[in-house]
Amino acid sequence: MQVTARADYALRAVIELACSEQEVLTRDALASQQHIPAKFLESILGELSRSGLLTSRRGSGGGYSLTRPATEITLADVLRSVDGPLAGVRGESPEQVTYPESTSSLRDVWVATRASLRLVLETTSVADVARGELPVPVQELLTLPGAWERR
Repeated sequence: MQVTARADYALRAVIELACSEQEVLTRDALASQQHIPAKFLESILGELSRSGLLTSRRGSGGGYSLTRPATEITLADVLRSVDGPLAGVRGESPEQVTYPESTSSLRDVWVATRASLRLVLETTSVADVARGELPVPVQELLTLPGAWERR
């Protein structure tokens, strides 16, 4: 899985908002605290607002806040808001891809890959990351042989 800068910045901004304990944060404050280019962050915050994850307030004391508790926002929610579906093959959903008979089970591999991404991203909330307390199944994946090795 390749995580785009857009997705990484979106997650960092939402997690920063979760850490702010219901405080409203400006784009500039989020950009400064997370070392994100402010102009790039502006478009990301707009997407997160349009998707219903953030609310924005204008004027003095304005900024961004989460629309619901961080425990109810998954990492998958944030990623889908800025990058679309979690897994795709040449722009198609994995179950819709067709192959010649000799490679037909490759489709099953892509569906299983999507399922494994969902296992982590749909079960981990923004609050989990903000607290540094990942769900047990995610923690177990971190202990697998080779989990921390680049290949």
